[in-house]
Amino acid sequence: MTPPSRVLLPLLLAFLPPVLAQPVGEVDTVFKFFGPDHKIVVDAHDDPKVGGVTCYVSRAKTGGISGAIGVAEDRSEAAIACRQVGPIAFREPLAQQEEMFSERISLIFKRLRVVRMVDTQRNALVYLTYADRVIEGSPQNSITVVPVDRATRIPVK
Repeated sequence: MTPPSRVLLPLLLAFLPPVLAQPVGEVDTVFKFFGPDHKIVVDAHDDPKVGGVTCYVSRAKTGGISGAIGVAEDRSEAAIACRQVGPIAFREPLAQQEEMFSERISLIFKRLRVVRMVDTQRNALVYLTYADRVIEGSPQNSITVVPVDRATRIPVK
């Protein structure tokens, strides 16, 4: 017999709104006389379809005057670490591969992306971060894996 908490938790999680990126911290890397300093920022991104998994993404943020007014182009470099931070619960079946998060890192042409992939053979969630650009993307990328207990099968569409 299934314990009630194992049945109710996924139902409750399904009705919670997804949480947007939450700033965790930042460090200055280059002092700027005018405008904010160049920095590395760290944000937390809760997976909107998998309760109990949070991805931490660090990336460069351009300062100076162009950074202050929002027209700077940030570097195409980021790192990611996703971890189980609570009981894993799937809100719905997952696509084999889908974008979990996307953020603009230049005025119009460049985006930082986090893609979730499902490794059904190993019962694991694979997260990849990279930057793309309308004309030419960047091969800079970072990957992390969250293993899921074998007793909990990952539902795939």
